[in-house]
Amino acid sequence: MIAKASAPAKTILFGEHSVVYDEPAIAGAVNKRAYITIKESKSDKSIFRAPDIGFEAELLSKQKKYILTKGKPGIIRYILESLYRAHDHSPIDITLSSNVPIGSGLGSSAAVTVATLAALYRYHNIRFNKKSLAHDAHMVEQAVQGVASPLDTLVSTYGGLVYLSRNKKVEHFKVNFNAPLVVGFTTKHGNTGKMVKDVKNLKNRNPKIINPVITAMGNLTNYAKQAILKKDYNKVGELMNINHGFLDVIGVNTLELSRMVYNAREAGAIGSKTTGAGGGGSIIALCPGKVDEVANAIARDDSILKVRFTRRGVSSRVYK
Repeated sequence: MIAKASAPAKTILFGEHSVVYDEPAIAGAVNKRAYITIKESKSDKSIFRAPDIGFEAELLSKQKKYILTKGKPGIIRYILESLYRAHDHSPIDITLSSNVPIGSGLGSSAAVTVATLAALYRYHNIRFNKKSLAHDAHMVEQAVQGVASPLDTLVSTYGGLVYLSRNKKVEHFKVNFNAPLVVGFTTKHGNTGKMVKDVKNLKNRNPKIINPVITAMGNLTNYAKQAILKKDYNKVGELMNINHGFLDVIGVNTLELSRMVYNAREAGAIGSKTTGAGGGGSIIALCPGKVDEVANAIARDDSILKVRFTRRGVSSRVYK
């Protein structure tokens, strides 16, 4: 039996970091995906392979450990935590294929986690729905990172553009806000767990300064929600630019990220900002009518992806 599953990457439009402190956020699934295939091992060992990134390891799932065969560790922790929670530790082969750059701020860990759990549930014939899958995937991310927002795994599970309120109520945008986006990403990968902890430490050291900034980021997200519902692209772009300034204040932007942000704006983007945890990773640029110009400007120094939002969430099936 072979179980296969895939899940989309995501981009956060508004609310990264502040969402950890119960402020609202807006994020959308994009048309880049992680694909997981699980089948019975031909040996007595469990093996994980990710040929796209040149990674291979033997998995000791019961101990949450691995023996590195080749490549550099990173995404492996999410695989091991998923196996620990949803696998009987029998020998299996797991293969990851992905067109989501690892560590680029597009929620690669969430996409991989959601796809891995969905494939494991199919492999073991465990019944699940999207609500339970999103919850379980969030628990995996939280176990690995220490502190994690439910937003990434929620979007990778359900797809579409979503608003997460202060009381954790999820609203799916019905309006078709499918403006062209350019994602720029650096060779310096961000570490979500580290960045979340760094912001928490900054907040603890300077509560009277950082707490109002976190609240302001939440208020900005609510303004953005109304702008999206009205399809007011210019307002959304303006709010993206302000949001980037807030991310500067909490210390998650880097020289490389800001370089891409300003290159995008100079080339015609109406809004650009860091997306994701920061410390490396990605920026996102809203650029109706200027996609090629913005992409070319960023690509002079960094890598780019042209993306659009997608309504397609997790997908899984079993082959006998």
